[in-house]
Amino acid sequence: MRPLASIAMRVGGIRKDIAGSSSLETSLALLLALPFLFAAFQLCIYSYAQAALSNAVKSGVRYAITHGVDSSNCSGPSTGCQDSSAANVVSTVQNDAGQYLSSLKSVTVTVSYPDSSCAPPSRVIVTATYMALPIFSVQALSYSMHATAGGRIVY
Repeated sequence: MRPLASIAMRVGGIRKDIAGSSSLETSLALLLALPFLFAAFQLCIYSYAQAALSNAVKSGVRYAITHGVDSSNCSGPSTGCQDSSAANVVSTVQNDAGQYLSSLKSVTVTVSYPDSSCAPPSRVIVTATYMALPIFSVQALSYSMHATAGGRIVY
């Protein structure tokens, strides 16, 4: 056999052996790319949940500042208020959070009145905490979200 023919056979043999390499390269690329894709998707979900929690807390503050001692449906620590524990503010935050994501209904809400009154211009602070779970519910990747908003009672 001539030397050139043997080289051509070797090269041709190599070419036949690489026929399945594109599927191997694709699977390796996906193996590296999919975790980044899921991480980006999870980051979007966390960002959306944080924005929803912040909006819910702001809604609770709006409820609290418009339902002071001068309101017929008063919420706060002042005498004469039917809702001295601010349960209406808490339910407003939880309902508003639940409109964004159904899992946000399990929000822990704290309402405080630093001036110990719900008469104008007393302050109100609403804080919410939510434990967000990732897509695959891995506890090690859970993330605690906090949102706080404050305002002055005007009515």
